[in-house]
Amino acid sequence: MQRFLIMVCAIFCTQSWAAGVADMQTRSKLVDEILTERFEQVLPELMRRTDIDMWVVMSREYNEDPVLKTMLPSTWLSARRHTMLVIYDPGQDKALEKLAVARYAVANLFDKAWNKEEQPDQWAALAKIIKNRNPDKIGINVSEAFALADGMSSTEKTAFMEALPAKYRSRVVSAEELAIGWLETRSELEMQHYPEIARMGHNLIATAFSNEVITPGKTTTDDVVWWLRDQSTKLGVSNWFHPSVSIQRADNEEFDQLKAFSKKPGENIIQPGDLIHVDFGITYLRLNTDQQQHAYVLKPGEKNAPAGLVNALANANRLQDILISNFKTGRSGNEILRLSRQQAIEEDIKPSIYTHPLGFHGHAAGPTIGMWDAQEGLPVKGDYPLYPDTAYSIELNAASFVPEWDKEIRIMLEEDAFFDGQKVEYLDGRQKRFHLISSD
Repeated sequence: MQRFLIMVCAIFCTQSWAAGVADMQTRSKLVDEILTERFEQVLPELMRRTDIDMWVVMSREYNEDPVLKTMLPSTWLSARRHTMLVIYDPGQDKALEKLAVARYAVANLFDKAWNKEEQPDQWAALAKIIKNRNPDKIGINVSEAFALADGMSSTEKTAFMEALPAKYRSRVVSAEELAIGWLETRSELEMQHYPEIARMGHNLIATAFSNEVITPGKTTTDDVVWWLRDQSTKLGVSNWFHPSVSIQRADNEEFDQLKAFSKKPGENIIQPGDLIHVDFGITYLRLNTDQQQHAYVLKPGEKNAPAGLVNALANANRLQDILISNFKTGRSGNEILRLSRQQAIEEDIKPSIYTHPLGFHGHAAGPTIGMWDAQEGLPVKGDYPLYPDTAYSIELNAASFVPEWDKEIRIMLEEDAFFDGQKVEYLDGRQKRFHLISSD
């Protein structure tokens, strides 16, 4: 443990937060360590939970299955030629067998199991491996509802079924639940690093929402957006979506969800008295953040935001509390949504909840807990149950009337959190006070 803490500090504690990202070689080693742990500690339990004893995952170069991309070593940036991976569970608590029916071994993660010089037909080599192991269920990544579990192309599926001996074709099943489980379940080593990644995002937002970046009356929302993009690049992390910065102010304009998230005025100058909002996410160590926070631009002489805005933030925080209190293992996303909305409305909060899983993808695999335009829930995706050791973007907004502005505004919050099966904990806390920007 002491050695691990020293390693983490060497990576994250050097100089300032902006200097805390590991060099490429160090992060490559971390990614591969995490991947090895996931194959050894996460995947066996998932295969047994879903009753699939063989999983076949394949991709042609540059047309990667989303699942396959998460199984490749850090030095593989794409599949090579036609990469076929076979994961077999021999049962009796034996280690998984991981084979690469490909021209190359996949680092030390998948053993090379095809010699083209001896067997020119790659499909025949795959069929022989399957026949020799005689699995009961062969999972492939096909799914109507979950895009991330639908990575096998139609061409590959046709060729795969044709290559299989007839007796095995009836054993082929959708690996939908296995693929989702693999993507959504976080390992111990991942969770040792995930809070630091969330902190990086928070630190970038805190600087963006300060006088270091914003000069009221001069700085535009687009200036802040591009500062975040530039600083992410300088820090050595990437963005999985283009950030947005929007404004609510004391005017006659009503809140519009589409405008707030898509039709943003590119040259909107930030003024004293504005409530500004950011939606921002980074990717590091193959993990993603997704965060939304607010800042208030103080008018000359002001020390804090108007009381109506402070109360609006408190209402949104209360909605967060209600939502995470309803996270229970086995509950569906739709049930969590229904219970949370019902409780919030009973407390005179106007809720809109659109929380989603987080991990290898920003909008990741797992239960959908509402969408901003589907507050009644979603079929199939919303019916998927909550499992332990999963991460979420706690995303929502609460509408509140602000007397000082004589209008209703929305506090839109999004914070990253982890569900251990018993409780939800934020990876790096949450916003409970506005960032304040001076106009003096």
